[in-house]
Amino acid sequence: MKSKRNGGTFLIVIGLLLIAAALFLIGYNLYDEYRAGKSSEHILTVLQKKIPDSSAAEGSAQADLEPDSAELPDYILNPDMEMPVAEIDGYNYIGILEIPSLELFLPVMSEWSYPNLKFAPCRYSGSAYTGNFTIAGHNYSTHFGPIRNMETGDQVIFTDIKGRSFFYEVQTVETLEPTAIEDMLSDEWDLTLFTCTSSGQARVAVRCFKVDQSFAER
Repeated sequence: MKSKRNGGTFLIVIGLLLIAAALFLIGYNLYDEYRAGKSSEHILTVLQKKIPDSSAAEGSAQADLEPDSAELPDYILNPDMEMPVAEIDGYNYIGILEIPSLELFLPVMSEWSYPNLKFAPCRYSGSAYTGNFTIAGHNYSTHFGPIRNMETGDQVIFTDIKGRSFFYEVQTVETLEPTAIEDMLSDEWDLTLFTCTSSGQARVAVRCFKVDQSFAER
């Protein structure tokens, strides 16, 4: 009888420890998400001071495409050029991503890594100039978690460090296997935003085509 009681007590202790561990993990994840949101807000504030107003930026992305422009900008003459960066707190950023339908306004880091994703979305490959731009983001609710709710026709805007804005329209939202790297980096799309699902067993990829500003504002 005593052995059964001891066994029951042991199981209760193990159960309580598991519950405590689960609560700790939930609390840590909530804190990590809160910290990531605050980090992005701080970076965004600093970055906005460094980026010229896109509406007044000389040679904006749309004006650059006018055939009677006196001088083509460097990124059209040399689309493979490196995107300009702004350094903040020791990290390089290439611009700001805006998703109006989700009320998201986020800085974008120049290079991706798992530690970098805890601060802000990161360029995974390509650039806004070459038309095969891929941006990865953590699935925090303050970062890329909500992109799974995007719909065809939603607008996405990327503004580079020079204040030039590039407008995109969502074409489709896909769910991909984590190993489908070639599909993720498909040159078919001008812009891809991706994140892991909450379970981590798949990826959500938002595929976009570039549009001109007048079409985007209709």
